[in-house]
Amino acid sequence: MKDLEIELTNEPGTLALMGETLGKHHISLEGGGVFYNGDSAIAHFLVEEAEQAETVLKEVGIKVIKAHPVNILKLRQDVPGQLGMFCRKLGDADVNILTQYSDHANQLIVVTDDHDKATKISEEWMKEWW
Repeated sequence: MKDLEIELTNEPGTLALMGETLGKHHISLEGGGVFYNGDSAIAHFLVEEAEQAETVLKEVGIKVIKAHPVNILKLRQDVPGQLGMFCRKLGDADVNILTQYSDHANQLIVVTDDHDKATKISEEWMKEWW
């Protein structure tokens, strides 16, 4: 899985074009969102077929900024403060979170500036809490 960072023009139909294009090529969006930013919007979507998605989006004029590696983990919903606790571990390790959202399976998706460190911390987290 990868996080696709996509720049969309802020006009009606752009997100529809993106979704239709990916759907036509049987590429499923597993989580993500779109964030307004003036004349454009930045989208982050979790996909399995990142290279194929990038290719087909470029063909219709949609700019893919980057495909990011992700860390995927589960937070305990019965324990308040889990997001803060996990993010604190990243922060204490000097790992910066670039993007965070949930996927369709209620898992935490995190893109960081140090994927290797974040992976180690995520693995330790999962052992500790699950």
